[in-house]
Amino acid sequence: MSRLFLFQLLSLLFVLFPSPSLSSYPFNTAYHIDCGGQANSTDRFNTTWLADRFFTAGSAGLVSEPLRFTSLPEKTLRFFPISAGKKNCYTVPVPDGRYYVRTFTVYDNYDGKSRTPSFDVSVEGTVVFSWRSPWSEDTAVYGAYSDLFAAVSDGAADVCFYSIATDSPVIASLELIQIDPASYNSSSTGNNSILVNYGRLSFGSEQWGPGFTNDTDLFGRTWQSDAEFRSPNSAQAKSVSTNHNILNTDQSPNYFPMKLYQTAVTAIGDGDLEYELAVDAKADYLVWLHFAEIDGSVTKLGQRVFDVVINEKNVTRVDIYKEVGGFAAYSWHYTVKNLSSTILSVKLVAVVGVPVICGLENYAIVPVDLSTVPDQVLAMRALKESLRVPDRMGWNGDPCAPTNWDAWEGVTCRSIKGESALVISQIDLGSQALKGYISDQIGHLSNLVSLNLSSNSLGGTLPSGLGQKSLIKLDLSNNQFTGSIPDSLASSNLQLVLLNDNLLEGRVLEEIYSIGVHGGAIDLSNNKGLCGVPSLPDCPLFWGSNGLSTRGKIAIGIASLVVFCIVLSVIYICCIRRGPNDYDFGFPRELMALAAKRNRYQRQKSLMTLEMESQHAKGFIPNFNSST
Repeated sequence: MSRLFLFQLLSLLFVLFPSPSLSSYPFNTAYHIDCGGQANSTDRFNTTWLADRFFTAGSAGLVSEPLRFTSLPEKTLRFFPISAGKKNCYTVPVPDGRYYVRTFTVYDNYDGKSRTPSFDVSVEGTVVFSWRSPWSEDTAVYGAYSDLFAAVSDGAADVCFYSIATDSPVIASLELIQIDPASYNSSSTGNNSILVNYGRLSFGSEQWGPGFTNDTDLFGRTWQSDAEFRSPNSAQAKSVSTNHNILNTDQSPNYFPMKLYQTAVTAIGDGDLEYELAVDAKADYLVWLHFAEIDGSVTKLGQRVFDVVINEKNVTRVDIYKEVGGFAAYSWHYTVKNLSSTILSVKLVAVVGVPVICGLENYAIVPVDLSTVPDQVLAMRALKESLRVPDRMGWNGDPCAPTNWDAWEGVTCRSIKGESALVISQIDLGSQALKGYISDQIGHLSNLVSLNLSSNSLGGTLPSGLGQKSLIKLDLSNNQFTGSIPDSLASSNLQLVLLNDNLLEGRVLEEIYSIGVHGGAIDLSNNKGLCGVPSLPDCPLFWGSNGLSTRGKIAIGIASLVVFCIVLSVIYICCIRRGPNDYDFGFPRELMALAAKRNRYQRQKSLMTLEMESQHAKGFIPNFNSST
């Protein structure tokens, strides 16, 4: 068998029977965005990076010393100057599900100002990262990766940036990778929490994973070395490793990679292994511990036993061999609550033999912030397009979330449904040089109390959706609206209506005008052709709010029917009821000739009759009526 044939056969087998870890992974949605990048590229680990896209505004930049970085996506960045608004986003279209989100943030004096910016970052409307100036020198120069796990339920992942003061937020790369929805015990937190990485350690190895080595992690996670997180109080430690295959890796729902369990750290002597991770005392934390018995001399339970102590609390006792046997992965997790310090300590205390550990993950459990009711989000996005709201106003992402930041400029929100959702209560966009029209989608803002779009250049007709029951104040004055006032306004609870200085026309309903009579205020002056109420001209006969009234249309219909009946009668009399004695009409000369011909015929007939009677009388012509 030739080598070429053998190679082709192996290639065919690989296509028909791919490796289990790759073929069984059911998620294929992944975006790797080179923020500020002008073209697609492929890095040295064969990751395809997309040219910058899905952003709302901002400008592309380049770090001051690109040679510091080996990856192209680390050299380019996008920054959002205050002229682009205080809130800007990447809105990436993705299927609903659970996602691993990773960002790379770097400054490296791209703007020549030697001053790192302050800004916040949110994912799906919840603030997850806060950058405050000054950054540490290493972070400012070399940048930093941050990652988390979050759920997307509206068909688009929003990663938004909020400028503090006049600072410009920056981002160098953005990655979104779909993962198993049941990962990391999500059944206990559901979609109500975001897991923010506060430390993901691989013991006994250097940093590895996507972007750093060719080692595969199906979720796209990168793993740091444990060395810098070891506590000064820890016993001496040594690294151990194996090339032996480890069972139970790359399995649903977490797909932890085999490499994680092929290296470990164990204590030397009788001391304890202790690690310290910086945390924020305001949050709860989800700690995942990863173990594997990779020492071939451990062949039965009870040979290696140790306690896990987290923040001085003994939380579990571990006998790896008892749980899974040798060369098999074993993971265990614990939720830390009510922290009283900014350090989370994990200590492995020996009971029998010495402790061993392969990996550690620590995630802040960040409750998802309140978000705007989905229908109202869609309505506000439609209004953004129809009103042509300028970028400087920052109408991006969720209109109301996050709650610790202001809503969209000119928008006021409030909570409903027992503090479980946010709705739009006011829109104030007076004198903003808007030049569009009011979208029909405004009818979905069912909690809108006040709408002010005065002194712009808006046109088109007023949508019927403006009649929502909640609306109390409506100011559309000094625009170019045309058509009639929608009847739906008559059934609202309006107390203030300012429609003056537009191009509106038609009869004004008395119910609308009565707003001013019952203690409210209404101004309809300086319009093209409004009529029918005091202070406005009288309307033409049969004229209604939308042109012809119903009565006018009925009158015209009746008159048209009468004319139609008359015409039908004339046609019937003249054409259908003509008998055999009716004459065809002709020109006068033809009629005269016809009359003369008839007269000659009548005279000849009379003469013939007289002659026959005379002959009969003389006996020359027999009388056929005789009985003989």
